[in-house]
Amino acid sequence: MKRESNKNGRFVRTYTQSGMSGSEIWVDKETGVNYVFHAAGYAGGMTVLLDKDGKPVVTPINECADWE
Repeated sequence: MKRESNKNGRFVRTYTQSGMSGSEIWVDKETGVNYVFHAAGYAGGMTVLLDKDGKPVVTPINECADWE
């Protein structure tokens, strides 16, 4: 998937899944923390993406540095 961010934006969308509702994963380029966003109808929410141990998923900053 093509990574998408706004100009000089702090966050970049790295994953999108759509259908009747939609889910996205966003990464904070400054901290590497991953967030999951889910929308259905007129409602939506965003929260930190957690691994199996309940810790935040963090993308290494050196990987984020290459993203626009």
